[in-house]
Order: sequence, then C-alpha cells, then structure tokens
Amino acid sequence: MVKAYLRYEPAISFGVIASPDGNITYDPSGRHLLAPALEKISLWDLKKGLSTKTFSPSTSRASHALAVTSVASSSSPSTSIASGHADGSIRLWDCERGTCEATLNGHKSAVTVLQYNPAGSFLASGGKDCDIIIWDVIGEAGLFRLRGHRDQVTDLVFIDSGKKLVTCSKDKFLRVWDLETQHCLQIVGGHRSEIWSLDADPKGRLLVCGSADPELRFYHIRQEAGEEAENWSKWDVLKPFGEIQRQGKDRVATLRFNNSGSLLACQVAGRTVEIYRVLDETEAVRKAKRRINRKKKDKSLAKESTEGDLNGTIVDPVPSMEVMVSDVFKVLHVLRASKKIVSIAFSPLPSPKDSLASLSLSLNNNMLETYLIDANKASKVYSIELPGHRSVIRSVTLNPEGNLLLSTSHNAVKIWNPSTGMCLRTIESGYGLCSAFVPGNRYALVGTRTGSLEIVDVGSGTTIEGVEAHTGQIKSIVPIPDEDGSVSGNGFVTGADDNDVKFWEYQLVQRPGHDSKQLSVTNVRTLKMDDSVVSLCVSPDGKYVAVALLGDNKVKVFYLDTLKLFLSLHGHSLPVFCMDISSDGDLIVTGSADKTLKIWGLDFGDIHKTIFAHADSVMDVKFVKNTHYVFSVGKDRLVKYWDADKFELLLTLEGHHAEIWCLTVSSRGDFIVTGSHDRSIRRWDRTEEPFFLEEEKEKRLEEMFESDLDNADNRYAPPESVPEEGSVGIAGKKTKETVTATDAIIDAIDTAEEETKRIEQQKEEERNGKGGVFQPNVLMRGMSPSEYVLHSVSSVPTNDLEQTLLALPFSDALKLMSYLKEWALIPGQVELVSRICTGLVQIHHNQLSATPSARPLLTTLKDTFYQRVKDCKDTIGFNLAAMDYIKELLVMKSDAPFRDADAKLKEIRMLLSQRADPTQVTERRKKKRQKTSAETQIKA
Repeated sequence: MVKAYLRYEPAISFGVIASPDGNITYDPSGRHLLAPALEKISLWDLKKGLSTKTFSPSTSRASHALAVTSVASSSSPSTSIASGHADGSIRLWDCERGTCEATLNGHKSAVTVLQYNPAGSFLASGGKDCDIIIWDVIGEAGLFRLRGHRDQVTDLVFIDSGKKLVTCSKDKFLRVWDLETQHCLQIVGGHRSEIWSLDADPKGRLLVCGSADPELRFYHIRQEAGEEAENWSKWDVLKPFGEIQRQGKDRVATLRFNNSGSLLACQVAGRTVEIYRVLDETEAVRKAKRRINRKKKDKSLAKESTEGDLNGTIVDPVPSMEVMVSDVFKVLHVLRASKKIVSIAFSPLPSPKDSLASLSLSLNNNMLETYLIDANKASKVYSIELPGHRSVIRSVTLNPEGNLLLSTSHNAVKIWNPSTGMCLRTIESGYGLCSAFVPGNRYALVGTRTGSLEIVDVGSGTTIEGVEAHTGQIKSIVPIPDEDGSVSGNGFVTGADDNDVKFWEYQLVQRPGHDSKQLSVTNVRTLKMDDSVVSLCVSPDGKYVAVALLGDNKVKVFYLDTLKLFLSLHGHSLPVFCMDISSDGDLIVTGSADKTLKIWGLDFGDIHKTIFAHADSVMDVKFVKNTHYVFSVGKDRLVKYWDADKFELLLTLEGHHAEIWCLTVSSRGDFIVTGSHDRSIRRWDRTEEPFFLEEEKEKRLEEMFESDLDNADNRYAPPESVPEEGSVGIAGKKTKETVTATDAIIDAIDTAEEETKRIEQQKEEERNGKGGVFQPNVLMRGMSPSEYVLHSVSSVPTNDLEQTLLALPFSDALKLMSYLKEWALIPGQVELVSRICTGLVQIHHNQLSATPSARPLLTTLKDTFYQRVKDCKDTIGFNLAAMDYIKELLVMKSDAPFRDADAKLKEIRMLLSQRADPTQVTERRKKKRQKTSAETQIKA
C-alpha cells in the first residue's frame, strides 16, 4: 500500500515592518502609510503603531520572486494602489477591500518605479529591463512599451497634465516622452554619473533630478501657453534652470516635493535627508533683488579702489534682473536618522498647525519613523519598531504548549503569540545566538555572543540575571529531559566555542528588593573538549549528549551520567552546524556546511544515508516528535521535509527571501516556525490534505522542466537593438498563462469545428430521412460552437489577450475571425471583438493581404464593425450628455461649485498649508507693522 503523508503549508509570516527593497508611500486617503514587507504590503496606522491591513498575493510561485520592489497610490478619489514585484509583475489592489483586482505582466525583470498619472487612469512603470510601460488601469491592460534607455530605469514623473512623461536611468540621461504620439521628444544629458531620482513640483513648472554628482540639477518645464518663443527650442520640453550644491557626499536616492510644493526633500544613500525651502515667486524676486543690490555695491567698491590705477579696470556690467535657482531654493534642515534611510514620503494631508509638512522615513533596520518639519527644526513624532527585530533572527524557540514563541536578535529578545503573530514582550539583551524556555514557562534562557547566560522573566519582560557562563560564544542551550521524554527541572546543557560543555541546575534564590524568590542557575559539571563546540543535543531519554566540534568536523556522543565517550561519528567534510535525535533514540541526523544531511544509527554509530539536502549550508534540523520525519533549513532559503526511514524528500517549502538561520517544531508536530536573515518569522501549518510521494516527485520534475524552458527562452533570445531616439513595443510579455490560454483557444476552435461538422451531418441525414436523435458534445456544456469559442476567448485576462493572439497560428486565426461577425451582434461583446479583430489584423497583416480567401471575410467585418462601433460610440455620447445634464441640475440646486469641487479643495488645502507656515506669518506681521508705522508717520 502506498503511504500517504500530510501536507505542510504556509500559514502566517510576521516580524517585518518595512523591507529595504521597496519604497514607502501614503494610501489614497493620506491617513495610512503603505510599506513593503517582503512579498506583502502593510498598511500602517502611524498614530496607533499597528498594521490595519495587509495586501498579500495569492499565488503558488516562490515568494522571493514576488518581493515588492515599488509601491504607488493613485489620487484621492480613487482607491487603487499598485505594487511592482521582483519577477516583473505588477498588481493592482483595491485599498478599501484589500483585494487584488488585476495582475499585469510586461517587464522581464524587477519593477523599479511606479507612478500614476494625475487622473489615476494610467500607470507608468519602469524596470531593470530598461523599458517603460504605460498601463490602462481601468481596462487592466498594457497600452504600449517605450524603449530607449540603455540601463535600468530609476524614476519617472508625469508632466503637462499627464500628456508627457519624463524618465531617468542609470545611463546618465533624461528622456521626455510624448504619450499621445508615443515617441521620445527630448534627450537631456549633462550628468556625469547615474541619475537616481527626479520629481516635478505640483504646479508643473520645475523639474529636479539628482545623481552621484555633488549638485542637484533643475529644469524649467515648458508650458502650453505663455512661454516666449525665442527662449525655447521648437521641440524642447525641458530647459536648464541651474544647479545647487548638496550638503552631503553620498549619492541621491530619492527626490520629492510635498503636496503644496513649498518643500523639497533630498534623501541620500546614507542617514540624512536634506530639506529645501521652495520660495514663491514674490519671495524669489525679492531675494534676487537683494542679490543684485549686493553685487552692485561690491562692484562700486571695486571701482572706487581702482580709480587710482592709470590703466583702469574693466568693470562687469550690472547683472540683469533674473531669478536664479539659489533665489528659489534654500536649505531649511538636514535631518539625520539613526540608521541608513531606504525611502521617504511626504504626507498628502494638510500639516498640523505651526508646521510645514510631515515626512515619513523607512530605515534599513526594519523601522518606520515620521518627522514633523517646521521652520526651526524637524522633530520625531511617531516611530514603529516594536513589531519586528532590528537585525537577523538567530534563534526561535517554542514552549511545550506551543502558545509562546521566543526569538533572539543582536540586541533584543521578543516573545510572540505564534498563532496571531502579535508581539507580546520586547526585552533588551545581548546578541542572542540560542535560547530555551525553562519548565513552567515563567522564565527563559538566552545564550549570547559574549558568553553570558541571561535569565529572562517572561511575565514582566525583564532580564533578572546575567551569568558569565563561558568565555566564548554560547552556541547551544539544551534542556535535559526525563527518562519518559518530558522536560522538568533536571537542568540544561550549554556548549560554547571556549571548548567547554557545561551542565547547569536550576535554583531559587532570594534577591534583595524582591519579595518572592527568583530563578538562578549554577554550574555543576564541565566537560572539556579538544576544539570549539558548534552544536549539541541531548537524547529524549536523557541518556546521551552529542557534541559537534569545529576542527575535525566530528560528532562525539557521550554518556550523560558518566560523561564517557560512547560514539564518534565522522564523515562530514565541513563543520556540523546542527543535529537532532529522534524521540525513540534510534536515529541521529546531522546537518553540515558541506550541504548534506547524514542519518546515523545511534546504537552502533553506523551511517544509514548521506543526502545532498540543500544548495548551501544546512543551518538547522529537527525531528517531528514521535516520528522519523525531519525538517531541515539552509542558506538556500528553503525548508525541506524528509522521511528518515525511506531517505526521501517529501516537501520543499518556499517563502523566505534570505538565509534561514533557525527552526523549531511544536511538540505535537502540527506546525513549525522558522526565522530568517530577512527578519521575518514564518509559521507553517500541517493540514489534513494527504499527498503521495510519487505525485510530489512528478510535480517537482514538471516545475524544473518549466523553469528550464523559461531560462532557455531568455538565454537564447537575440538582443534587441533599440535606436537612439527610442522605439515603441507591445506592452505584454509571453508567460505560461498566455501559452496555456492559446492552447485552450486552439482546442476550443477544433472542438467547435468538429461539432459543426456533426451538426451539418445530422441535418443532411434528416433531409435524407435517416436522422436519429442528435447527441451534443458534453464538453461544450450545452453551448453552441460559436458560444463555446467565445467563452474560451473571453476567459483570457485582458492583459494577456494580445500575447495570446500573438501565439495563435495563422490557420487558427482565420478560423477565429470567421466567428467575429456573429459575436459583433452581441451587445456586450463589441469591445472584446474589436480588440480581437484589430489584434489579428495587425499580427497577420502580410498573410491576410496575400490570402485571396480572406478578402470577403475582411470586407464583411469592415462593414459590420463600423456600424456596431458607431452604435456604441453614440450610446456613450448619449450617456455623457445625460450625465452633464444631471451635473448642471445639481449645480443649479446646490450652492456648492460641483464642477470645480476638486480644484477648490486643493486650493483650500494649499491656503491652509501656507497659513500654517510660521515664516510667512512672521513676514505678514512685519509688513503689517511697517504699514502701521508708515501710516502713523504720514498722520504725524
């Protein structure tokens, strides 16, 4: 009989506040902050410090390929947000419902930047594949691809009310694209290094870009009207305005204007953000006048000093009245964070009283900070740091009941609820490398890098004692079980790289200042080893202790009571990092830096099997209690599930984005928990779904075959030559889904053709008087041949339709076109049929022109489509006119300016932000005082 196993599946992941791969941004309402958390997006309430919602993709693909690399949100009336991922896909989310509305595939590598147009109807994306793709958010389809950059696209921004797009790249050039004509209008050079960011002010008059150069470059943006012809070239959209020297030496990472355009933030690839004040036109002209007056004075003094010179001196003419960049931008603050800054985002809501703006930062140590910026200082108001560790998670431990989880990092110990992922306690500590719960769950032990053993009170969240246990790093803490396998107060064993294995006992002591006795530990025995201890474990019956040594790569097994050598296991070529003994004491499994697992018999020390387990070092291994099933984790980011009796791989669990350092299994084996270098903790639950070994093997072979096919396509694809002025391409890309959809359409066409022949044959037999009862094809589910093909075509996602038709052979394309006339008569299918027809004509234009039999079909389609599309256009025009009429009625009934409500709201917000500006308030007061004093003098 074939043995069945129970499947383990990902349950929850927690511990990540903001991952360093993507940018942060505010949601459409402006009240919450969106932060990438590996493959998910978290919506944070900054005041409460809680994640109110999580956007997680539902897919079977490896989650490290879905790491969020960029996030964008649309303007306020819409609730749409977009996320770009490491595999090149883009997902559109509904922020209120938290659901994924569409998945767009177009980029061949990671998406680096996303930006909505001002209306929120289009989305522009740039990627590492050097391409820019414009997407229709409403139609959930790609419009076109813009090619021209020679390196990764780093940033982009819409200008001219969304009609034009400015992009920057690592190729040191800016490009201006006209989205209506789909071509490159202007290429701007001048940078000496890679351009990393750009932004345009809200009024659309100035554009700033930054690179590794020591200055920021500013450009005037050409307006539709009001520009003098002699100042601009005929086709230029950007004209240099000037440069400003930056304060720091690191390269620019992000440039952003706030919503009112009064501030510019320049985040560098370090710990600082330079905040510039943007003066309005009146202030800039006043500053320019003061600068010119100073120059006049300096020149007059220089002229007076050279009057005695016989030869004389040529004095420069008086500078003209022209506003420079330095007159518009001035440094307000240099904000310094505690760690390296990953990205920044201004709050779109009006700033509080007596402040200019609110700026949020994401740091590379898994933190979010928000600063309030005023005229005098930038003060921190919110910080989110408790729900995650600041660095790598080195150990995770479950208590026997499985309701508490302890994790250690470089400066803190955290207690979690493993079922919800909620952080219960955060305790400051040293760099914890290992940990264990004390029986009773009131205390926990933490072994640190400095060799101290810290005793933690779980209830109060404090460290009650630090014992100097070893002189080197403590690598393992293992409780000593009873003979029946249960853990009671028998003490524990520690191993460190000072060559000592120490045995400890618990004791209760009365400390001064405390009413009750508290836990302490005392060393009772010490086992001296010849080399550093890397790992150790104790058999479940408390009979043996196994010690892994660094130098000779051996595992030595000792009797626990006498500490005499029982077995010496040698076979690994590199140090053994982890090991575990099965519940019945028959097997011991060891994992090593040589990427192998070795399964040994504990009775004679014979090796049962050597398994090449991981693509990198094996970091932890654990038996499931009362079984011979083994879990192993490694630096290859994988969790693997093994049968130690059959020496077979059962499951491979993918999810972590970096090396996995630690693993723990619940006492019942119903779930496991892993901790990783990506700062995430993941729980994997055992389900009731059975699986069989052969099926899993076939599934793994299919996945390997498909991945090899994808790699082969990319490896042997000829490099595309892009002209200097740029080019336009198809937005989508070929994927497994498009190939599957093409096969489904071909199958539907063939099935429908066979059914049509059967129907005609049945009619012929009926005419001859031989017809019987017609049995329709059950696969068509009662649909006619035309309806069956239409159902197959309409099930293709909108974004994949173009690529699906592109893979369709010409013979099948002709058959598909023969159904279009009938489909065009269906009112709701005119748009789909029009897309299919235009797509097929564009793809197979040459073949259709050379095929005489296709001409009558095309002539018929031309007449039919013209009338049907005209009817649809008339219907839409009628509805638009009706909506305009309703709008006019509402305007007449209400005093509110319905038509300009959005513009009025923005104007009111800008006025509020200007009123809240303390510098402008003081200037207005000064003007008022001067005016009053002048009036007083006149009266006098």
